[in-house]
Amino acid sequence: MKVFLAGHTGMVGGALLRRLQARGDRVVTQTHAQLDLTNQLAVRQFMRAERPDVVVLAAAKVGGIQANDNFPADFIYENLMIEANVIHQAHDAGVQRLLFLANSGVYPKMAVQPMKEAALLSGRLEPTTEPQAIAKIAGIKMCESYNRQHGRDYRSVVSSNVYGPGDSFHPEHSHVLPGLILRFHEAVQAGREVVSVWGTGKPLREFLHVDDLAEAALFVLDLDRKVHAREVTAQQGHINIGSGSDLMVRDLAKVVAKVTGFTGRLMMDTTRPDGAPRRLTDASRLRRLGWQPRIPLEQGIRETYDWFLSRSEEMRRAG
Repeated sequence: MKVFLAGHTGMVGGALLRRLQARGDRVVTQTHAQLDLTNQLAVRQFMRAERPDVVVLAAAKVGGIQANDNFPADFIYENLMIEANVIHQAHDAGVQRLLFLANSGVYPKMAVQPMKEAALLSGRLEPTTEPQAIAKIAGIKMCESYNRQHGRDYRSVVSSNVYGPGDSFHPEHSHVLPGLILRFHEAVQAGREVVSVWGTGKPLREFLHVDDLAEAALFVLDLDRKVHAREVTAQQGHINIGSGSDLMVRDLAKVVAKVTGFTGRLMMDTTRPDGAPRRLTDASRLRRLGWQPRIPLEQGIRETYDWFLSRSEEMRRAG
């Protein structure tokens, strides 16, 4: 099967690439320099030339609370353009099956927990990440609309917070878990006794290892069309992917401290925003279909930290 994987250089895309290659698919990829997914003409020409059997859309502009707050226009514009171009041009090139990846930021800030697929568009979004979420919701609705109007088999999955090897550890653009790893690592290296953690530490967060996400996403992609159709509706076509458990940010920080060897004190910076109070996805639909996550959180954080250390060593050698 010929698969165009959009976004293979990112953490999620990298995990999907490894999984697709391991099972023998012929995977077509393009870097941003080779193909700008916000360029409609370029995407049209690429799709018509390659004619993939399947498209997996993992490309996106992503970032944490601070990045979303600083660059809201970039987040909504780039994500909307990527989705519109890839989904429409896939259809125009005759691609029958497509998988779009979104995250739980698409659900309302005060959604009933755990969040079922039906929670989509049932309330106001978390303001700090609203531009990114609006774009992701548009991607889900594009897939549903092309299915309804054109008979396509375009599927969407919504994941919880994803982490793992390949994550971004940028001090401004990273999500909570890699941000904590960086902060604790730097504190250990500098011999600092106190590490500041954003917010009250009380919000509950769910985390899913990127290899589990890749496995689950392709599980959904491979479902027989009739089986998939029984689990979704025409206007609720997405399926949640999650670990099924969550923990407080302060408890997450303690796990990261343990993994990185930090033995000092945590200080909660209550001048910083918490974000949503809880983000736990209800992945019971996926479990009914037969998929379960396999990587425990502490093990996954250790793998992520080992990857971070190996990359740090590579950068030191390169320097």
